[in-house]
Amino acid sequence: MATLRDIRQRIQGVKSTSKITSAMKMVATAKLKRAQTSIESARPYFRKIDFILSNLVSSLSDDYTHPLLRKTNEVKNIALVVVTSDRGLCGSFNTNLLKEAVRHSEELKMQYPGAVIHFVAIGRKGISFLKKRNYNVIAEFQGIFAQLNFEHTRQIVDVFAGKFIEGQYDKVVVVTNEFINVMRQAPSIRNVLPIENIEQTTQSNTSVDYIFEPSKEAIIDDLLPKLVDIKIWSALLESNAAEQAARRIAMDNATRNAKELITFLELQYNKARQADITKEMLEIIGGADALKSA
Repeated sequence: MATLRDIRQRIQGVKSTSKITSAMKMVATAKLKRAQTSIESARPYFRKIDFILSNLVSSLSDDYTHPLLRKTNEVKNIALVVVTSDRGLCGSFNTNLLKEAVRHSEELKMQYPGAVIHFVAIGRKGISFLKKRNYNVIAEFQGIFAQLNFEHTRQIVDVFAGKFIEGQYDKVVVVTNEFINVMRQAPSIRNVLPIENIEQTTQSNTSVDYIFEPSKEAIIDDLLPKLVDIKIWSALLESNAAEQAARRIAMDNATRNAKELITFLELQYNKARQADITKEMLEIIGGADALKSA
């Protein structure tokens, strides 16, 4: 049975842990506010790029080609970009994402027999997971979420974009956690290359004949590479916001559980203390009775 000293030490330990989790919750809340603002501000831009490209591509002739639109009947090499966090203490954020990444990689192997999956690991947790299990990791990026900026997107895209154009990769997919709201995040699988299924919009039946300078083809040639950058940038922003939301929830739950445990331990402490006092009183009374009868 635990002594009063043991219970008292455990109470102090849980209180110290509670202070840490409470502080981490406040930090995550502040970071979440900035990350949520970033992704919610960027989403309209992402949708607008899709809208512009859908209108331009749909108006071109069928013989228009671009390296980033290249499709092949035989998929031999696939780049799978996996976006995780550098730090833990965010619940099942990384576990669910990595399970989905592994599941999708197996699904791709079944869909394209003989295809080789090349992993691009973003985040220390993903890098550690994939390397320990001997997955084919061709590039890794750590620490980018500490100071997330668009330059990180270019570094990631440079790993696979050129090789896709050269035919070394036939397909590029990104697996990231999507920020749905502050209470919910979910793994999301997005096709990056070849660019396909550009969102078709039918907001108006009126066809407007614009004058393009220098030409539609030149504008699309310029926008398609930017769309690839945007897809990766979107995945990073989504993951960053989702991570902070997951960490806030995890730390809030940990703080609440710590308070409940402290209440339970204090009750145990008081019961043990009361039992010790009762025992001492009985010993005193027993001693007094013994003296009287002597």
